[in-house]
This record gives sequence, C-alpha cells and structure tokens, in this order.
Amino acid sequence: MIDYPAILIRHHAGSEWTLNGDEYDGLTWLSDTPKPTQSELDALWPEVRAEIEAEQEAKRTARVTALGKLAALGLTEAEIQALVG
Repeated sequence: MIDYPAILIRHHAGSEWTLNGDEYDGLTWLSDTPKPTQSELDALWPEVRAEIEAEQEAKRTARVTALGKLAALGLTEAEIQALVG
C-alpha cells in the first residue's frame, strides 16, 4: 500500500491538503501549487519507502549501540531494562 501522507509530507512540505481515507481519490489539494498526479506520487513511493526503512534501521542501530555502551559502563541487564523498558 502506498503511504500518500508520507510522500506528501516529504516531497510537498508546506503544501496544504487533506486526505479522506488511504487512496489518492481522497486527496483534496488546498494549496495554490498544482496538485501532484497519482502517477507522480506513486513514482516517489519507492524512494520514500527506502528513506523510511533507512530511518527505522538507523534507530534500531542507535538503540543497540546505546545498550552496548550501557553494558560497557558496567550496568547489568536488569539495570539497563529498568532504564529503557
């Protein structure tokens, strides 16, 4: 499924729009700029999806690194869990 809000937020920052549902047909363009076509937005989806996945992986990596640093400081697993949940 294509995440139209994610595409619009990343590639049409500052534009005003509403989306009723999850489909392009529900997109109401409120800005003075031309409304992007469904084809234009669909073509951007692989790039946006890759960006989102890279951001999620970076967060996972940062978490693992942080947990490793806490352990290297001598915290026990129980103490680390108490901190991070």
